Amino acid sequence: MFTLTANESILRAARKSDEMLEPYEWKRSRTVLRRERASNRPDLADYAPLIEAMGGEVIRIAAGSRDHINAMDMVEGYGDGGNPVIDKSEFVLSLFEQLDKKGVSAKEKSIIDRCTAAVYEDYQNGGAVPTLCGLREKMLSQPEKEAKDLALELELFTSGSLDAFAHESNVDVNNRMVVYDIMDLGKQLKTMGLLVITDAMLNRVTENWKKGKRTHLFLDEFHVVFENEYSGAFFNSAWRRFRKRNAFPNAITQNVEYLLDSVLASTMLSNSEFIVMLNQAASDQQKLAELLNISNEQMGYITNADAGCGLIKYGSSLVPFINKFPRNTRLYKLMTTKPGEDGMRRR
Repeated sequence: MFTLTANESILRAARKSDEMLEPYEWKRSRTVLRRERASNRPDLADYAPLIEAMGGEVIRIAAGSRDHINAMDMVEGYGDGGNPVIDKSEFVLSLFEQLDKKGVSAKEKSIIDRCTAAVYEDYQNGGAVPTLCGLREKMLSQPEKEAKDLALELELFTSGSLDAFAHESNVDVNNRMVVYDIMDLGKQLKTMGLLVITDAMLNRVTENWKKGKRTHLFLDEFHVVFENEYSGAFFNSAWRRFRKRNAFPNAITQNVEYLLDSVLASTMLSNSEFIVMLNQAASDQQKLAELLNISNEQMGYITNADAGCGLIKYGSSLVPFINKFPRNTRLYKLMTTKPGEDGMRRR
């Protein structure tokens, strides 16, 4: 089904199995870089038809959506191994930081930390499941004026049309395959949505890790994560935790230049063990060559390259490839997003 052409000696070197990899965290990351073109438009719902056909769960996150993800969900083992409530408090703080562009004061941070701890303490004593709605109620009960102000900031996201993350989860997050569709996520919800979904993925990775299961994460339109400093910083931390817990995060993007301009993103890219490069714009090639130490001759494989052709960087090995996917298959019909062909998925 797949055709790979390359120098045989290089190809053999690149075919090392995962068991041959040294167990270092940074060697578990994969990245796919591709240049955006009209026949390959960005679409965060690309995977929905394929996953639904395979019995997976597609969670559509948007204002007014019936699908809800509880931002306050926290599995056993959450965080970096210390106090999970403290780690969750830091996550909640990151939500408030992006709600108020002026920043969060020291007094407000103390209130957020206190109320977050109180919500989970109530739950441990037989109270309601922690949610953002419960957190807002806890803030309203505090004596400080700043607590009332924080509750007011949360109001739009707990009782208004942007309450997608304020209630108990009502979707099957335990399905073997889950897609978070954020294509219709509005500007006001985008950063919060990315933070909550990343946190939800951390919960799932942690649960699988405790069961001895490996989790594969595929993050398409990866550049979107770095459009906001808060989601970028939180995801950078999450990326490290994914690898620590035996997960394989795969980042996919068409906006390579945007990633290369981000210190966090370019560091994550340079630490990826496996990188697939498809056709790249001239402006991106020089930066990639310098970052990944690729010669001009080797960069020729991703200059005006045909669809399905490119260059693989696997450790210190570089492998040019041709990967032509058969079009007369059901898989192709489920995956294609080319104009004129994507209708096949709906049929």
